Amino acid sequence: MSKRKICVVTGTRAEYGLFLPILKKINASKLLELQLIVTTMHLSSDFGLTYKQIEKDGFTIDDKIENLIGIDTKSAMAKSTGLATILLSDSFSRLKPDVVLILGDRFETLSAATTAMLLNIPIAHIHGGEITEGAVDEQIRHAITKMSYLHFTSTEEYRKRVIQMGESPDRVINSGAPGIDNIMMMELLTKEELEKDLKWKLGDKSALFTYHPVTLNDSSTEQEIDKILTILKESDLNILFTYANADDNGRVINQKIESFCQTNPKGFKVLKSLGQLRYLSAMKHVDLLIGNTSSGIIEAASFQKPVVNIGDRQKGRLQSGNVIDCTADTLENAINEALSSDFSSIKNIYGIGKASEIIVKTLENFHFSIKKKFIDLDCKHD
Repeated sequence: MSKRKICVVTGTRAEYGLFLPILKKINASKLLELQLIVTTMHLSSDFGLTYKQIEKDGFTIDDKIENLIGIDTKSAMAKSTGLATILLSDSFSRLKPDVVLILGDRFETLSAATTAMLLNIPIAHIHGGEITEGAVDEQIRHAITKMSYLHFTSTEEYRKRVIQMGESPDRVINSGAPGIDNIMMMELLTKEELEKDLKWKLGDKSALFTYHPVTLNDSSTEQEIDKILTILKESDLNILFTYANADDNGRVINQKIESFCQTNPKGFKVLKSLGQLRYLSAMKHVDLLIGNTSSGIIEAASFQKPVVNIGDRQKGRLQSGNVIDCTADTLENAINEALSSDFSSIKNIYGIGKASEIIVKTLENFHFSIKKKFIDLDCKHD
């Protein structure tokens, strides 16, 4: 019997990190064959050419889709989405996958879903049903849900929301978040190993900072990041910065951070991409996380780390109790609150590290189709 071909499409370092335990289990499966397509940020020197890390991890890349338009505007994002759709149609036609597996809510993920749907390839989607009111990701995520046949959600509440959107309960599985699997499975670096690798000291008090554009906000990204960096400069924290995503105004944020760290090299360091091992190791050893990334909401609770979440990008996403929401104007108070609070008893609501096992076993045995029936709300569901 031939193996079922699972085509994974990834466009960012963070998304690949979440995919990592799943990719390993697909490769180890006797029933599945992994096909891997990399797109967007992975192939951009501005974001660290992170496809090289994928190859270093031992994975064969079946196709590279260079679709990123090199300017940060809404028009460029739309064009990058269209270009990815055109190029992925050739990739899928050549590779002939049985299932396309995608994660999350980015514009290139929408391209993959649109292309697979129009080519009558069943779609399995991870992290559906979530709410992020401050970003266009919200609408993209729900659109992908309606294009997908099989769904893996990170909590039971999100599972119910996908069912609320008309999806059949037997096709919606609460797997938990795959990012938790990495925390449980990886042998993370010690503080000394991490500092040696970074060539930089965390110091007495330290933070990990990642801040992405708030794509549905009319306020000035430049003014917002300037305000945030001014407050961080006055703090007593050593701060490790990572790059923003390739969204509208992402490069503005990255340029501001680069200039800031060059001016203040002792206490601040920026890297385009840490990679999953260094990123999770840093999360383990810093005193808090600052920014607006989903990893602060989803993964940080597994380390019992406080998270200062700035602005509306993650508004609506379920929290485990370790997150302090603030604006740029109230950032200083939020940092002080985070450093003075105890989150040692926090339980992560996003799972216990079994997501990749659940996802891969389901991919091995599930009966896929391209036809779906809309399930109305008055129908009973589990």
